[in-house]
Amino acid sequence: MIFLKLLKESLLFALNSVMVNKLRMLLSLLGITIGIFAIISVFTIVDSLERNIRDNIAQLGDNVIYVQKWPWAFDSDYAWWVYMRRPVPDLRDYDEIRRRSQFSEGVVFSASTGGLVRYGGTYLENIGIWANSHDFNVIRHFELEQGRYFTPYESAAGRNLALIGHDIAMQLFNGQNPIGREIQISGNRVTVIGVVQREGTSLLGGGSLDEMVLIPMNYARTIYNIRSDRLNPMIMVKALPDVPNQQLIDELRQILRSARRLKPAADDNFALNQASAITRGLDQIFVTINLVGWIIGGFSILVGGFGIANIMFVSVKERTNQIGIQKSMGAKNYFILLQFLYESVLLALMGGVLGLVLIFTGTQLVSYFTEFTITLTMGNIILGLFVSAVIGVIAGYAPAYAASRLNPVEAINHTF
Repeated sequence: MIFLKLLKESLLFALNSVMVNKLRMLLSLLGITIGIFAIISVFTIVDSLERNIRDNIAQLGDNVIYVQKWPWAFDSDYAWWVYMRRPVPDLRDYDEIRRRSQFSEGVVFSASTGGLVRYGGTYLENIGIWANSHDFNVIRHFELEQGRYFTPYESAAGRNLALIGHDIAMQLFNGQNPIGREIQISGNRVTVIGVVQREGTSLLGGGSLDEMVLIPMNYARTIYNIRSDRLNPMIMVKALPDVPNQQLIDELRQILRSARRLKPAADDNFALNQASAITRGLDQIFVTINLVGWIIGGFSILVGGFGIANIMFVSVKERTNQIGIQKSMGAKNYFILLQFLYESVLLALMGGVLGLVLIFTGTQLVSYFTEFTITLTMGNIILGLFVSAVIGVIAGYAPAYAASRLNPVEAINHTF
């Protein structure tokens, strides 16, 4: 009980010292505020960037396998010209997978290109035209804000219909209802039957449907050469809910090798890609970025720590007489030590809180004026306060220890 009372009294002495020396407090806060602002702002931006990128990757589907010519992760020992000779996936591969696959929930043949989209006198250039077979809505989740999806008959018959992204609808029709209206894509007329709900800007590019036109694959075959490398033809296969990706990959490899009549010793002439290949690369990238963030912020924190230590040594000098009086009246060494440690930690925490307030204000401004959402997470708030407290203890320990070891008689007679 006495020990707790002494702790309380030490805290009150520290609070009084902080409030009395306002200029000193502001100077101390400045260094630690800059340090916390630097390190936590880096982590906040990196965390928000990582979250946005991973959300974009999640649109690819964790349980979707992409059959393509090129792999997403290259083997350094594999010559690039070997990949060049590979054939692109075609409709025969697609039909074989649909017919023979036992572990797939949906199979889609897909191709994409860029083109001119026109309605009346309004032209939009370099708009993504994405052609897919009917099960695209099974593979890629999206919501419609207007209209409907293609019927199985419309997809099979290759009707000249289209779904358009939110941004395209706004630019072409300026708020008017686009359903049932005809637009031109690369000079060909299609009827709009649906508008995709706004998804927002994609950091990876190409992930958002906001600036894309979706058309049935069988219609695309009449206006594009879907076997061309330039259209990046691929087959998307979604695994059944209880089927691991590797099991589906093994099945697809067997089906494709059989369909393409590859010899047992021959290498695969196709790539089976999945989102995890990207996330593994991202993990390494963000570990490096976080390390750089610690280095950058660490120097700022170090400067702030030196500032607090310097101020605390000055504080000890100013209060040497007071320390002598306290010790002559029976104050223990730890009581003096705690006074200055409390003061140091309080200064560091106040600086940390101020730095976090600046970061929070910055995140709100960035999120308001841009489409990039930055969030100051609870984890980073706790980290900022923890780092501040640790720096306060480290920076304040040496002057606090020196104060606690002062001789009472010499301290009382000390002149500043």
